[in-house]
Amino acid sequence: MKHENTYKNVFLWLVAIVAINLLAANFFERIDLTRDQRYTLSPAAMEIVSDTDSPIVIEVFLEGNFPSEFRRLRNETRQMLEEFSAYNSNIKFTFTNPLEESKDAEATAQEFYQQGMPPARVSVQENGKSSEALVFPWAVATMGDQKVQIPLLKNKLGATDEERVSSSVQQLEYAIANALNKLVYPRKKKIAVMRGNGELPDAQIASFIKTLQEYYFMAPFTLDSAAINPQKTLQQLKEYDLIIEAKPTEAFTENEKYILDQYTMSGGKSLWLTEAVAMETDSLLNPSGIAFALPRDLNLGDFFFSYGIRINPVLINDIYSAPIILASGQGNNTRFNPYPWFYSPLTTSPNDHPIINNIEAVKFEYANQIDTLQNNIEKTILLSSSPQTRVEGTPREISLEMVSQEPNLASYKDGEQPLAVLLEGEFTSVYKNRIKPFEIEKPLDQSEETKMLVISDGDVIKNEVQRGKPLELGLERYTGNTYGNKEFLLNAVNYMLDDSGLIDIRSKEINIAFLDDRKTADEREKWQMINIVLPLVILGLFAFGFNYFRKRKYLK
Repeated sequence: MKHENTYKNVFLWLVAIVAINLLAANFFERIDLTRDQRYTLSPAAMEIVSDTDSPIVIEVFLEGNFPSEFRRLRNETRQMLEEFSAYNSNIKFTFTNPLEESKDAEATAQEFYQQGMPPARVSVQENGKSSEALVFPWAVATMGDQKVQIPLLKNKLGATDEERVSSSVQQLEYAIANALNKLVYPRKKKIAVMRGNGELPDAQIASFIKTLQEYYFMAPFTLDSAAINPQKTLQQLKEYDLIIEAKPTEAFTENEKYILDQYTMSGGKSLWLTEAVAMETDSLLNPSGIAFALPRDLNLGDFFFSYGIRINPVLINDIYSAPIILASGQGNNTRFNPYPWFYSPLTTSPNDHPIINNIEAVKFEYANQIDTLQNNIEKTILLSSSPQTRVEGTPREISLEMVSQEPNLASYKDGEQPLAVLLEGEFTSVYKNRIKPFEIEKPLDQSEETKMLVISDGDVIKNEVQRGKPLELGLERYTGNTYGNKEFLLNAVNYMLDDSGLIDIRSKEINIAFLDDRKTADEREKWQMINIVLPLVILGLFAFGFNYFRKRKYLK
């Protein structure tokens, strides 16, 4: 009888253990005790994770012996991936040290660079000593034959390594969710790249278009047939979810404007990169080094005015700006040197809108001032010049000799000037109560809810071309600086096409605490004594006290 009870108890315990494990595997709850909810996935990320029904393997190259700041980034990456993997076992990850089996670190770095994953050289002060380390802050997510690269380290101009890592940790969830989004969801929406009004050539917008192709269907679209069959052109344009006008230089006809207006009235979104002043840096490369900035009339004044903005034919001269690169010497002795150039504003953001949250400075060239007007459209100034700005009228002579002139700071008193404005709401037609350029069946005077982004500089989308090949948008090839142009434009398109779930992840604020290197070096011995010697002393006192009281007890 006794044995029967024992077997019964063992059996019940086994059943209970199995039941608890089954329940724990299917009904579990993760508790995030961090103040900023760092390890709690956003709803958009959870939706992507729940829709992942095929195995995805993420290989992270952030492994090895590198400075403490980057060990923090590695640990945060691992914890974030564990969070993704916990909710879907199809998501797996590994950490690899690219230099573990390689004897030539430079060759490995070059291999990564050719794959579009440049390594980072970091200089770190540790224990009072200076060192340089090669770090590969990248991961690759693979699903079947598809591969997506994941950048883990954000570069910010002038930022310290701690600030870069802090910014990178803040974007980890977005970076991983964005990669999974590309793998899990097929492309659906269509974008038209407008042609026919002197827009930038394909080679100069190739970098951004290639990036957009990972998310959307892309196609060129010309308004040339607007003069012959505008109704058909309008119907064809309505098939696209968004249009991109990349620096038009030829004036729009009334037919073309009416097509674009009715496209907006039907809910179409648009990204305008347009200028009211004609001026190019290339035009300065002549023997005199002089060119003239002239007003450019695109016949779009009433178009934008009706929607609530005005692009003024003036130039923004900003103390906070990117340098101009000029060559000196000849032949093999040619050197490329940076000089101050106040017509290339590095724009900052006056708000924390998801489009511009935590991005690098966006570089403009010969940007114009945007006025916002009163109407029912909600306007958000996404980017503006610095407080030390001077607005210059045109026509105006621009000379390369300006690089050697000391700026008169007292003249920079015009304050921040809007350079990129987001319009949201129900737009009123430009042609309401006006004679229409051509007849259509059901002209619309009021739009449904839609969005339009107007940027007063077409060069924001323009990438450099080297030996016939387009470089990354935002990369300055002579200085190696990378500006936030591509990230800004990609966020803008994602936002306007209602991929706002991913954009919301970007707004997540995470506070990372770092050690003070100088203080830790100065107080190293003190904390070693506290952590190593003090516990031994306490243990010795306990042993002595225990023996002492034990002897007293048994002597009695």
